[in-house]
Amino acid sequence: MTITTGDKVPDVEVFVMGPEGGPQKTTSGELLGSGRVVLFAVPGAYTPGCSKVHLPGFVEGAKDLKGKGVDKIVCIAVNDAWVMDAWGKEQGVGDDIVMVGDGSGTFAEAMGLVMDGSGFGLGKRSKRYAAIIEDGTITNLAVDESGIEQSACSNILSML
Repeated sequence: MTITTGDKVPDVEVFVMGPEGGPQKTTSGELLGSGRVVLFAVPGAYTPGCSKVHLPGFVEGAKDLKGKGVDKIVCIAVNDAWVMDAWGKEQGVGDDIVMVGDGSGTFAEAMGLVMDGSGFGLGKRSKRYAAIIEDGTITNLAVDESGIEQSACSNILSML
């Protein structure tokens, strides 16, 4: 079942890059459960739409999001923490965006937002979406079935 507005975000194990340079286990509840958070999910790090449009839009819009009261911006993909960290560095996210690895797709499954990219070599991945989360509850959810319009940073800014 797909999560929807008014639902609490699932609390499952995910990974971020730790200060020692290795993956650090955390939970989605810890990352998304307090304050005003913008979460955006991509089908995969380094894929064309994600690298040329989606993540760069949030890098460019980070100050505007923070100016509208967003406490944290989080990017998640069905990739490991090393890949997410390297991609974030390459894209210049700095401290503005928390890059999260959902390597087993546990969070994508818990959200009910899995896509099957097997036909083009990706396997099961997350759908492309963005959510505004207030103290762990989803207040806005924008899912792209194709393209990058609904979950783009500019659209999320218009919802704040």
